[in-house]
Amino acid sequence: MSISDFRKKKLLFLFNVFFDVNQSGEIDVKDFELAIERVCKLRGWEKDTPKNKETHDVMMEIWTGLRSKADKDNDGQVSVDEWCNMWDAYAKDPSSVMDWQNAYMNFMFDLEDASHDGGIDVTEFTLVCSSYGVDKKECEDAFAKMAQGQSDVTREQFAALWKEYFAAEDANAPGNFIFGKTSF
Repeated sequence: MSISDFRKKKLLFLFNVFFDVNQSGEIDVKDFELAIERVCKLRGWEKDTPKNKETHDVMMEIWTGLRSKADKDNDGQVSVDEWCNMWDAYAKDPSSVMDWQNAYMNFMFDLEDASHDGGIDVTEFTLVCSSYGVDKKECEDAFAKMAQGQSDVTREQFAALWKEYFAAEDANAPGNFIFGKTSF
């Protein structure tokens, strides 16, 4: 069974907005280097500081894991097809989650939870998602749909929403909104 158009649109949004930072049409180590710069600048983490180094280490761990799982032709890049195939396999069996996928999920939660209070609120969520170019109002609307009336989203809730993003066919499923987009 192939990926539905709806799920493919979600995967392409994530690929194009959050991963293919340099818009080359492929994901490679350069995208991760640019993402590290963007994240550190957003949070004010200067070069050679512990948070900058931690971000670099986590992002490189994510890149290494992504490349080892998805880069089937071993060209040092992850194509759109490789990306979609990898996430489709995850959606079919979320228990087969890779360490790097958990690392990315936790990285995103920690990045968004700027106050370190164990929950992401609308301001924190909107700041991060809009820094990737998603419209601020759309981010706020996405948070409302994702949080389902709550003022914040805990790590445990975020983990469930994360799985839903990659597997859900229902356009109204709350997990569809974890990256700030309200429609696909």
